[in-house]
This record gives sequence, C-alpha cells and structure tokens, in this order.
Amino acid sequence: MDTTARNQAHRASLRFAPSGVLAQGEASDGSQKCKSTFESSALGRKPASGEKRIAIVQSAYIPWRGFFDMIGRCTEYVIFDQVQFAKRHWHNRNCIKTASGVHWLTIPVLSKSRFEQPIDQVQIAEPWAEKHWRGIELAYRRAPYFETTSSFLRPLYERAATERRLTDVNELFLCALSQRLGLKTSISRDTQYPAVGAKSERLLSICLAAGATHYISGPSAKDYLREEMFAEHGIAVEWMDYSDYPAYSQLHGPFEPFVSVIDLLFNLGEDTPRFLGVWSESVQA
Repeated sequence: MDTTARNQAHRASLRFAPSGVLAQGEASDGSQKCKSTFESSALGRKPASGEKRIAIVQSAYIPWRGFFDMIGRCTEYVIFDQVQFAKRHWHNRNCIKTASGVHWLTIPVLSKSRFEQPIDQVQIAEPWAEKHWRGIELAYRRAPYFETTSSFLRPLYERAATERRLTDVNELFLCALSQRLGLKTSISRDTQYPAVGAKSERLLSICLAAGATHYISGPSAKDYLREEMFAEHGIAVEWMDYSDYPAYSQLHGPFEPFVSVIDLLFNLGEDTPRFLGVWSESVQA
C-alpha cells in the first residue's frame, strides 16, 4: 500500500455526544459469540460434519475487510495477543478515507523502554477515542449510511474510551464489527489455550487444544509456517487470498481498497457483507 498517501493528515473538531453502549454476549466457554445484526445475510462457511476451522491472529484496530473475510471462514477465531507488540503495525492503528486523502487513526500507547511487551499488556497512553470519532464523523458525514452506521459505531467509541488496555479496545471493536457483518464465528483468546513452543509449534498447540481440523492463515505466514508439522497431526492449512475483492462506491476520489471496514459500512450499509469474499462463497454453496 502507498504509505505516503496513508500519512496524509486530516484534523477535525466536532462534538462527541453521549448515547447508549453496545452489549456483547459471552459463551459458556468464555469465547465471544457475536450475534448477527444483518440477520438476513448472516455469513460463515458451514463446516462439514466434524470439521473445525480456526484462525489464530493478533488483534488489530478496526481492521480492513480482509480480516473479517478470514474470521467469517472460521468456526473459531483466536485473538493471539500474548505475542510481542510491534510498532507501526495494525495493532493500534488503521486508515480511513477523507477529503484530504487516506488518513491514519492511531491509538497512543505506552511503548518506550517496553521493547518486548506482549500485545495484551500494552497500555493506552492518553485519551484518544473522541479525536478518532471526530475524524470519522467529518470524513463520513455525507456517506449514504452515515446515520445508521453512526448509531452503531459511536457508542463503541464511548465505551472504548473507558478501556485502558489496547487488547480490550481491539476485542470490543472486533466482536461488535463481526456482529454487524453477520459473522457467526466464536471469538476466543490465546490465554484459554496452553502456550507451547514458538511460531509453528505454538500455533499447532492451540489448534490441537481447540480440536481444529483446518488452520486458516494469511499469506505472510508462508515465510515461516511449517505446513508439514500440521499435516502430521491431521490439520489442513488453508491460505487466504486477498487479491480479488470487488470495488465499491466510496467518497473522496479514486477507490482505495485498504481502508478500515468501517468505510464499507458507511458507504454500503446492509450491503457490506456482499463485498466480503466469504459472502460470495456462502451464497454459491
């Protein structure tokens, strides 16, 4: 992605009015069950009898649609936040599209002299949620689905403003956005499973403990993932392909594919699930 374009700044000064907060359900095993908002288009691959697909990925702040496409293909998504926090990564930032170009929204975190801290120990440094909401409101106030999406999204920012850990903010948005998109996937944490080894061995240990038959991974893991290790335990590895998502109508000039999924919600409303890869497969099944 063009990082120069992503760094174009845009500042706003709009009100942050109070409203209600969104409640989340919790399954008996501690995993989050995200009830569908778009009930008529609830997504998720229907597993064959005995199949369990799992993804194990670090949390990200209001991720792009590819992240939710991956979640929608799973039976269970494990938030993998016991691993090291990386600066200038997606853990605490993402992009929206504004009249001035693509703009970063970054959650300020305490990282100085904390070089090896895991994501689930990262603390938020200062108030940030009101500023982010103001930027979002200014960027999308002319979007076709601004009112309906704002009524869903603004309470999340009000709730997020009370959280102190980055991982809790990310989980809040991941579960709520999955719910909004109609995904049926259970969301759990790596703390629910034993931590054994590193890299491939650690991922495999979670898959085995979770009873997975398939492991879904992003393409960047091809550099280190040992597929043969998974195959030895009867677990099939499936790779995500992010190359063929359809374009959609956006505000503010030429199409930008790598922005947060909230861009789709503001511009497409209830049609958003149709622009996730897992939706097109589910309707063809």
